[in-house]
Amino acid sequence: MYPPRYLIPTQSTTDKQASAPCLPAMFQQAFLDLPPIASAHGEVTLPGSKSISNRVLLLAALSHGATEIHDILASDDTQVMRESLKTLGCEITETGTNQLRIVGIGGQLQNKTAKLFLGNAGTAMRPLTAALTLMATTQGGQFEVSGVPRMHERPIGDLVDALRQLGGSVTDLGQAGYPPLRLGDGDTHALQLDAPIAVRGDVSSQFLTALLLALPLVATRDVVIDVVGELISKPYIDITLKLLAQFGVHVQREDWRRFTIPAGSRYTSPGQVFVEADASSASYFIALGALGSTQGITIQGVGLDAIQGDIRFVEAAQRMGADVTGGPNHLCVKRGAWPLKAIDLDCNHIPDAAMTLAVMALYAQGTTTLRNIASWRVKETDRLSAMATELRKLGATVDEGDDYLRITPPATPGEWRPAAIDTYDDHRIAMCFSLAALNPAACVVRINEPHCVAKTYPDYFETLFDVTTPCVGQVPVICIDGPTASGKGTLSQGVAKALGYAWLDSGALYRLVGVAAEQAGLSTTVEALADPAHAATVGELARNMAVRFEGEQVFLGGQDVSAAIRTEAAGMGASRVSAIGPVRAALMDLQQGFVRAPGLVADGRDMGTVIFPHAPLKVFLTASAEKRAERRYRQLISKGISANIDGLLADLKERDARDTNRQHAPLKAATDAALLDNTDLGIEESVQQVLSWWQSKQRKT
Repeated sequence: MYPPRYLIPTQSTTDKQASAPCLPAMFQQAFLDLPPIASAHGEVTLPGSKSISNRVLLLAALSHGATEIHDILASDDTQVMRESLKTLGCEITETGTNQLRIVGIGGQLQNKTAKLFLGNAGTAMRPLTAALTLMATTQGGQFEVSGVPRMHERPIGDLVDALRQLGGSVTDLGQAGYPPLRLGDGDTHALQLDAPIAVRGDVSSQFLTALLLALPLVATRDVVIDVVGELISKPYIDITLKLLAQFGVHVQREDWRRFTIPAGSRYTSPGQVFVEADASSASYFIALGALGSTQGITIQGVGLDAIQGDIRFVEAAQRMGADVTGGPNHLCVKRGAWPLKAIDLDCNHIPDAAMTLAVMALYAQGTTTLRNIASWRVKETDRLSAMATELRKLGATVDEGDDYLRITPPATPGEWRPAAIDTYDDHRIAMCFSLAALNPAACVVRINEPHCVAKTYPDYFETLFDVTTPCVGQVPVICIDGPTASGKGTLSQGVAKALGYAWLDSGALYRLVGVAAEQAGLSTTVEALADPAHAATVGELARNMAVRFEGEQVFLGGQDVSAAIRTEAAGMGASRVSAIGPVRAALMDLQQGFVRAPGLVADGRDMGTVIFPHAPLKVFLTASAEKRAERRYRQLISKGISANIDGLLADLKERDARDTNRQHAPLKAATDAALLDNTDLGIEESVQQVLSWWQSKQRKT
């Protein structure tokens, strides 16, 4: 079990640096370097399915009655759907974690004009375009839908053509056949429902899904949809049909060629809906288990009986050698055959999850061929071209066709290459290429723009790190040392958040020793600690502390000591006990245990000299004693605590002298540390400087 990602600061941000009362806005993380992964083991609870979540949101909004939705996915794509539905007048209330209550509009527009920005969410753009076109045309509304530049490159012409067949009013606001679009013209028009509606099925299943979701709103008679060409991604249509039935609409299907929406169809809330976990997201952890787990990965939230088509990824993984078992709501995966076996597979039924197979092919013996994946070209990016490009960076030989990829892995570990993977603002590229960190050459894999995973799985990388063990010595550490009140805690926290690294505030641990000693009736005065026997007793106490960190709370033996460790007295006690050899020895292993992927930022007084002497970046942060005393004075006065600046200055100088001259690990800059004087710098400037140093070192490596 890893320690928490962020250790609580020993004081609040205002305590740490009164001149900078709050941390700067989160820095945009340009890249994430994944340390080589040695093995994987543990349990993963998946987020809700994006495909199901956005369908359920729309269905609940269009229905008569209120719907309680459980386990809804919280992501960029579902957020734009929620905001759009609110703009349209739908009442949405959060009732708990990943739980919503939606009062439906019963198919009647509450607001008849709106401009909706839908980002890069195809599962919002396509069905909203269909539903709003039909409602605006029949009820006299007018809406505009748009998205990010990439969304304006994703074709929607086949859906628009089908809507126009019906008499729907759709106007191109840019390139014909692509968003942005105007839906409706403000007047009411009759629809033409007597003839079958033809829609192509070989470009995207989302066009058919959009019509299936929208047409029950206007089904005054039986409405027929005829699919032209081969229907791709049939399992996604199956999801749509099952959800429609849950909301009271039972569509008749003739093979996969004709769909009939019965006359008089009406959406009615089922009362409550539970969103199944995302089977596409499960593919990454199924692959992780197949590649790196002899003990097994347990995946909670989706089972072998899932309604999502991507659950059939299990079959493909098993063909490649994965050992997969499961039940109604879980899967267990571990390595079976090794190396993996190359496969030749028609991936029409698992278009999104097939991307994970492309990366698994890097670990297979022979050449893997993935066929019938032309739909990749009209996704968040041209995935066929993007996957081929990025696989080649790692050393693979790739043949890219109009609708297939043929992948031959590097022949030997020595042919693997470290690579910076471009993600093209595509969440699935970022997630599937994280699996390259298991490469046999222990190459570092850089994921550019890793924040794109927020589209469907915001916590993906944190989850990955929780169930993987990095190769020994491969996790980078940034050390930030400095004297009392220099602002190193605030600086280190800002750097850790900017990089997505774990954060260790060693001062919190030493303060805990002082509090624990006080609770045990052990003196921490200089005189008492001078007795070797007494010092050994305090050291043993430190070694056996029962410490737990939860968010901004610190627990010692089950007791919340968050406030106690932030007092001036606790700070003075920490300075005294940190000079004692037995205490330092007891806490060394604990501090080193906080190293975790993708990296650690550690602050204290000897992080770079003693605890992590081989850290690639060491920073020694300082400021004049007068400036530090001024910051502490302002902090105390802001809390209503009387203070004397001259006394504070004397105390700081006394602590500096004690920390500098102590026998064990005296306070000093490491010989290879970068010096940063923040006497005249704000926190944002200081954080930016450290990030600049770090990126410079990363480029060199």
